[in-house]
Parts: sequence; C-alpha cells; structure tokens
Amino acid sequence: MAQGPRASAAVEEATPVRRARSRAADLLLLAVAIAWGSTYLVAKLLVTDDSVLAMLAVRMSLTAVALGALLLLLRAKLTRTAFRVGVILGILLSTVFVFETFGIAMTSATNAGVIISLTIVITPVLESVVIKRRLGGLFYFAALIAVAGVYFLATGGSFTAFALGDLLILAAAFARAVHVTGMHRLTAVHRVDSLSLTFVQMLTCAVVFLALSSIWGVSIGEYLTAMDATDWLWMAYLVIICTVFPFFIQMWAVRKTSPTRVSLLLGTEPVWAALIGVMIAGDRLGALGIVGVVLVLIGTMWGQRLELRTAPTAH
Repeated sequence: MAQGPRASAAVEEATPVRRARSRAADLLLLAVAIAWGSTYLVAKLLVTDDSVLAMLAVRMSLTAVALGALLLLLRAKLTRTAFRVGVILGILLSTVFVFETFGIAMTSATNAGVIISLTIVITPVLESVVIKRRLGGLFYFAALIAVAGVYFLATGGSFTAFALGDLLILAAAFARAVHVTGMHRLTAVHRVDSLSLTFVQMLTCAVVFLALSSIWGVSIGEYLTAMDATDWLWMAYLVIICTVFPFFIQMWAVRKTSPTRVSLLLGTEPVWAALIGVMIAGDRLGALGIVGVVLVLIGTMWGQRLELRTAPTAH
C-alpha cells in the first residue's frame, strides 16, 4: 500500500529521532561498561584482606536502601514470588561477591577485571548443559583462547600455581555464571518485576554480609570509623554509578536498541578494566601478560558473538 506524503514525511522525521535515541543508548551502555570496568580498582581502594566482609555489608546495605527508596517512589509492588526468587538469587550473588572481592584484595585490578570476563564464555557452556543446546566447535575454540589468555596473564607463562587472588576471581567467574543461569531459568518460570527482584537480591546480600562480618574480620563499626571523605565518595560511586545507574540504563536502552547490541556493548567491560588498571592503577604487565589480556579479550568477545548467533531466543 503506497504511503501518502504526510506519512512519508513522518517516517523521514522519525528515522533521525530513532537513530539519535539509538546512539544515545549506545553511549550510555558504553558508560555502564566503563563504570563496571572501574569497579575493580574502586573496590580495591576500599578493602584490605580483613575488611572485605565489612565493606560488602556497607555497600550492599546502602544499595538496598537506594533501591528500596526507588521502589517506594515508583510505587512498585513487592510480590511473594519476587521475594522468594530474589532470596535464592541473592544467596548465589553473595557467593559471587565473596569470591570476587577477596580476589580483588589479593590481585591487581587488571587481573580481576580481565579474568572475571570468562563469565562470558562459561555461562553459555553452563546453559548448554541445562537446556541441552549445542554451541559449536568455534565457540569452544574461542573459549580455549580465553582460558589460554588467563593462564598467560596470571602466571606470565611460567609453570607455577596461580596466585590465590587470581584463583578466587576465577571462582567468582564460575559463581557468576551459575547466578546468571539461575536468574534466566527462574525468571523464565516466574514473571517478576526487575526492580523488585534486584532489590531483594541486594537486601539478601546485605543480610548475609552483615551476619558474616559480625563473626570474621574488621567489624562494620571499625570499618565505618576508618572511612574518610574520599572513601565515602568511592562508596557512593560503587552504589550509585556502578549499581543503580546501570540498572535503569539497561531497562531503558534495551527498548531503544537491540538486545544483541546491549550485550556486545556491555561485553566491553574487561577492555575498560584492563585500560583503567594499567593507565590509572599503574598495574604493570610483562610481554606475556599483555598477550594474555589480548587473548582473553579476543576469546571472550568472539565467543560472545558466536553465542548470540546461536541463542534460541533473544535475551
């Protein structure tokens, strides 16, 4: 059916608007990836080996308060299903944070940000087992490249054991893959509001870390007393810029661009983590370390593209 002149003009006018919104969404998603890439350095500035649980208790409590205030402001309803699913996922997420943050305290920001990116290739493998989906040989080749990169990054090519911090980050990558897979499966069965689900997860994490910090390491009172103005700014950055801001950007951007573009842009997180670690934190990488970073980035980003092509549904 032919379009009239008025309809044609409306289409021509709408196209630049859609393009502008898509570009804005891409830029904001890139900002989220950069913020997430900076998380490892910022968290490292806020923890010592014995203050990990106290820091996590403070961070998760503040995040839960912020999300709870948003729930009230938006008048979102917290259902029993959201609470039940959120608690399960929150316990899994607590495991991720424990491994990740202890690892950050014991290794460099660069190593942490790059090694955790293995989640990108571990998650599809785990999902393929759960839903019996074949990924293809090229995906596993890409995953092998990423694993080889982690080996060179963490060991410098010498046949020595990984540092404890690197092993903990590797465990965090596996735990994150379990959390992501569990979230996909549970939310596919139980329809729940994203904000409510995120709030319950963070509240669960806060309760877990408040309990754990009371029996190990620096107490929350000691940790709060030792925090200065700069520490509070970094903590606010973790809560607002790295948690609350990304949540709303993802909700908005996925409606303005494709899920594939969202996934690929957010997948640049390890690139920014490596750049921030080297250029700002002053992490030093030998020749094999640089090779390792490049291999991890190639393997994970290639694997992500292959997985997106074979995904049975957009997500």
